[in-house]
Amino acid sequence: QVQLVESGGGLVQAGGSLRLSCEASGDISSINAMAWYQQAPGKTRELVARITSGGRINYAESMPGRFTISRDSAKNTVYLQINNLKPEDTAVYYCNAKVRDTITTMVLYDYWGQGTQVTVSS
Repeated sequence: QVQLVESGGGLVQAGGSLRLSCEASGDISSINAMAWYQQAPGKTRELVARITSGGRINYAESMPGRFTISRDSAKNTVYLQINNLKPEDTAVYYCNAKVRDTITTMVLYDYWGQGTQVTVSS
């Protein structure tokens, strides 16, 4: 099993920055990829960025360049840096980890953190 604990959200004024953290524990060696998702009020959950176990990073095309995903393997932690925050960034941000079957690549487990609220004021 994998557990994801998120932190770093909060209330911030527009133009500020936040760094969200997601610490993974448990069978972390089984994780194939981790990602950050964004769910704004009244909208569906959308991918922000993904980082694979091999370090490959992909950003969702719809997401602005103000978002940066990174990781600290020694701390089993993935980060989402958000710079120049804007009110439209207000959302719940979720950490995700996927475990895939080695042969079929089918997703065996799809873990989610509890989500952390980011609220940006004008």
